[in-house]
Amino acid sequence: MQSSSIRRFLVLFSAFSFLIFAGACKKKTAPAPPPPAPAPAPAQPTVTLTASATAIQNGQSTTLSWTSTNATSLDLEPGVGQVAPQGSTNVSPTATATYTITATGPGGSATANVQITVSAPPPPPAQPPAAPDINALFNQNVTDAFFDYDKSDIRPDTRDALQKDAEFLRSYPQVNVTVEGHCDERGSEEYNLGLGQRRADAVKQYLVSLGISADRVKTMSWGKEHPFCTDHNETCWQQNRRGHFVMNQ
Repeated sequence: MQSSSIRRFLVLFSAFSFLIFAGACKKKTAPAPPPPAPAPAPAQPTVTLTASATAIQNGQSTTLSWTSTNATSLDLEPGVGQVAPQGSTNVSPTATATYTITATGPGGSATANVQITVSAPPPPPAQPPAAPDINALFNQNVTDAFFDYDKSDIRPDTRDALQKDAEFLRSYPQVNVTVEGHCDERGSEEYNLGLGQRRADAVKQYLVSLGISADRVKTMSWGKEHPFCTDHNETCWQQNRRGHFVMNQ
């Protein structure tokens, strides 16, 4: 009985020792590798926008320029649309406007602005006053000299008219005149040609006495040709007895 207990003890001891030895000899497993580091976040886009002139007049243009990084698309508004990552373009806004460029990429978006102030163009310079129409002034200010029947003397009432004529000629020294002597229908053609010339010469001499250069005044006679009035009475004849002024061009 004692020897069987001993054998049972030895069997258990051997089994226990085997288990301890087997456990001691078991291969150790390698620790699990650390997890990989997370991928870096995409870079944030950047964008700049400038203008060659930020204040223009209506009708003028300015140049917008831009640069960007980390962007896959850029949109320039108003009115331009999609653009390259960098570049420039001319714009001609008709009113004050703010241009915005938006850069978009994997890392998000960024914007840049520039305001273009548009003002009305200055009014055109005032036009200088039109030069007076010398022909119209001549017709308005120069009057003929009238004579009595068969006379070539300057009448007192005609002197005032001739003084005004002289004032006009002094004011416009570029004007030269021809005084045409006219007569009424009475008398011969030859006589009236001579009388008309004396009347024209009398007018010239009076103008010269008022300071007008003789070189500016020519004379001629139409006699009774080219009458101003064709009726046969004193009222009409008076109109034809004159020294008539014609402006030389």
